[in-house]
Amino acid sequence: MKERKTSVLIIYTGGTIGMIKDSKSNTLVPFNFTEIRKNIPEIKAFNYTVRSVTLNPVVDSSNINIVFWEKIAKTIYKNYDNFDGFVVLHGTDTMAYSASALSFMLENLSKPVILTGSQLPIGTIRTDGKENVITAIEIAASKKSNLATVPEVCIYFENKLLRGNRATKYSSKHFNAFISENYPPLANAGIEIEYNYNYINKNILNKKLVLNTNFNNNVIIIKLFPGISKEYLEKIIWLPNLKGIILETYGSGNAPTYNWFLKIISTAVKNKIIVLNVTQCDIGGTDMGKYETSKELLKIGVTNGGDMTTEAALTKLMYLLGKDLSYNQINEMLETPICGEIS
Repeated sequence: MKERKTSVLIIYTGGTIGMIKDSKSNTLVPFNFTEIRKNIPEIKAFNYTVRSVTLNPVVDSSNINIVFWEKIAKTIYKNYDNFDGFVVLHGTDTMAYSASALSFMLENLSKPVILTGSQLPIGTIRTDGKENVITAIEIAASKKSNLATVPEVCIYFENKLLRGNRATKYSSKHFNAFISENYPPLANAGIEIEYNYNYINKNILNKKLVLNTNFNNNVIIIKLFPGISKEYLEKIIWLPNLKGIILETYGSGNAPTYNWFLKIISTAVKNKIIVLNVTQCDIGGTDMGKYETSKELLKIGVTNGGDMTTEAALTKLMYLLGKDLSYNQINEMLETPICGEIS
């Protein structure tokens, strides 16, 4: 019996990477990803079966929403048994949000889902897109002892493979657009791809992939700043159907100790609105109670977001709010790792 070739499905969602120069108009236009081998001929050198599908319609990543996350997740779920790995081509602006969302949507994942894209269109001479796609395919196809080497949702960009729910975009002009300051890279791609096996999620064996798409987006992010007004905050906590607040605080989770500020946050908590504290800093996390300015939030009942990124905190909260859980259960699970999003 002939052994089946390793197979990878490329899912094109839109973004800068899918552009080539039109010879007639001399402008950048999306290319047909069914012809991916013509545009990236290096793929032919792989001894893999590489297929592609284009989501309809393709969108700029600034227009990504929960419905589109669901489309991506359902495409993976539908094709899960037929492919060994998946590469999702995505615009960079919201890639970290999508990677985080997919990490919660695809429960019991045992195959690689690698998001990548580019800062320059694939149709330009200096594009970073070709290398990103080629290496993402190689990682998606990689196996160790006949099991997926990286069975989780990741972002591959500029020689680094990052856990998807630990990454954030930090540069709009450099090729190394993403960082993961609180968790090491899962792999570094040089002459060879060097995997950091100790940091990669273990394979989940004998469990069926579960699709979680019931996300509740009745949430909001509030970034604290000097001079934030009482009126601004008061209006937010009384928004109809508001279920959760991501509170981006200073340093290790610090916030103003003004009576009016604490009273507003306390009112939100008493009204069963989840308030999740994450830091504005790229490195580190919240350590509530370390300073007096965070101890008050702890007393009120604000939840500690630890070292989660804002993207992971937001998508995790949407995911938990979409489940049949009590207020206390959600708060408890927010502080508990689900798929490696928090230390």
